[in-house]
Amino acid sequence: MGGFKDIIGHEDTIQHLQNAIKKNMVSHAYILQGPEGSGKMMLAEAFAQTLQCSQRSDPPDACGTCRSCHQAQTHNHPDILYVQHEKPALISVSEVRTQLVSDVQVKPYYGNRKIYIMEDADKMNPQAQNALLKTLEEPPEYVTILLLTTNAQMLLDTIRSRCVLLNLKSVPDEKITRYLMDQLKVPDYQAKLCTAFAQGSVGKAMQLASSDHFNEIRSNAITLVRRAKQLDVSELAQMAKSMEEYKISIYDFLDILSVWYRDVLYFKASRDPNGIVFQDQVKQVRQNAQVSSYQGIETILQAIGKAKDRLKANVNFDLTMELLFLTIKEN
Repeated sequence: MGGFKDIIGHEDTIQHLQNAIKKNMVSHAYILQGPEGSGKMMLAEAFAQTLQCSQRSDPPDACGTCRSCHQAQTHNHPDILYVQHEKPALISVSEVRTQLVSDVQVKPYYGNRKIYIMEDADKMNPQAQNALLKTLEEPPEYVTILLLTTNAQMLLDTIRSRCVLLNLKSVPDEKITRYLMDQLKVPDYQAKLCTAFAQGSVGKAMQLASSDHFNEIRSNAITLVRRAKQLDVSELAQMAKSMEEYKISIYDFLDILSVWYRDVLYFKASRDPNGIVFQDQVKQVRQNAQVSSYQGIETILQAIGKAKDRLKANVNFDLTMELLFLTIKEN
């Protein structure tokens, strides 16, 4: 486990990396850019594991069974290093210097390559980026640096120009749904819902699909929508807050609500029950579509988006939820 064969989608990127290994033209630095949960870390780790594998297959992929692969899988490989940072929003110059710039002078312990993986590379402050730049300008031939980011534009032009940029696209919905059903044995209606709200992020779909509480979360969302008219706003906000018990973020819960109202909008426009995600809730979706106007549903979807933005900006949770549920009740 842990090689390219375990990754869904990203065929072009995998082929690029495999060709580089095959032709012995691996770059000293790569930027893997893609949305949250698109699989950047999985790709970086598969690449690192394959580069270090002692029994590589053809086309190049990690065997998953040799000593090097076992060490890579357990994050104990002495030549695959992760740049850590203490502050969530910042990678400092001292962290880059001690964990990477000074360390690159030490030759690999086992093989002929040393790999550094830096998640959230865009969080490096300018001083940290300039410190890294010196290494990128004159890297030892055994070093490969993998910078993972959701936005490469946050990195200095001089850094970007010295790295191979690989753009990861969202994985198509049908591939994610098929993977959840085949590999994780998730029922089809659940796989479709997880996929719909994951928006191309395999990691997010897997996280929801493997939640022990999926059905409670789902039924809680449906109950909330059903009872929106009868309950007062503070009761609805309390229901949303109870999501935290299920170890699922409020953003995921809001995404499930978004999927519901997109279903209502779709059904209102098409009268086609086959195209909706909540396949087992056709009756309720139909009822919602009958009592809501197009404008009302659009207003609710916009309010869900606004609620997410407010929560990210640290606006008071209760106030944010009450404003959202007030909009849902009115529309």
